[in-house]
Amino acid sequence: MTGTIWAAIFDVDGVLVDSPHERAWREALARYADPARFTTEFYQAHVAGKPRLEGARSALERLGVPNVAARAEEYAETKQALIDRLIERGSFEAFPDAVRLAAALHAAGLKLALASSSKNAEVMLRQIELPGGRTLLSVFDADLSGREVPHGKPDPALFLLAAEALGMLPAHCMVVEDAPSGIKAARAGGMAALAIARLHDEALLRDAGADLVLTSLDQLDIPALIRGAVRARPIGETASHE
Repeated sequence: MTGTIWAAIFDVDGVLVDSPHERAWREALARYADPARFTTEFYQAHVAGKPRLEGARSALERLGVPNVAARAEEYAETKQALIDRLIERGSFEAFPDAVRLAAALHAAGLKLALASSSKNAEVMLRQIELPGGRTLLSVFDADLSGREVPHGKPDPALFLLAAEALGMLPAHCMVVEDAPSGIKAARAGGMAALAIARLHDEALLRDAGADLVLTSLDQLDIPALIRGAVRARPIGETASHE
């Protein structure tokens, strides 16, 4: 997919931040099923990118837990209590390549938005410092994280709200995602889809329809992006992120 890109919409968990979401979902599962069954692959396939209650239902259903309708809300609340404590203790890290990319796109004049199902995005990004005393949150023009939408990813509703908040048409937006459901949502919304494969899942992300799959966001060719091409930098060329 090519076209002038004037805005970038970032997922948070797994893209900008190595958050404790997966850990919290797994630990909260102990009273319902064997947490060992909640692998990273399971999380990516059935929970990542979904609103909290929808993710809880999906996990319990896939694990064969009985009476899901009555248990999903309790599971979701237990997970949220766990993650709030983990984030308060600073149990997360920013991905350096994503921080560099967000700062570079902001410096290049692109509008940036956050669009994650997580309600904890603002709290985490306020704790990540950039050179000059700013926080990572400061480079984003809009934060749609945690916004209630009728359907979670792969429905494009959240990304479309982000484009609207930035005052951009979907065709001029690029989504940065790490989950197949998020890539599908970007494509369904008519946006370019950049995938970051942090879990050796390049094939899954390509199959989901990503325009470009990278193993480091430092590989993105930003000058080419501004001209309308979502591509990696030529081999041997160094990034110019400042």
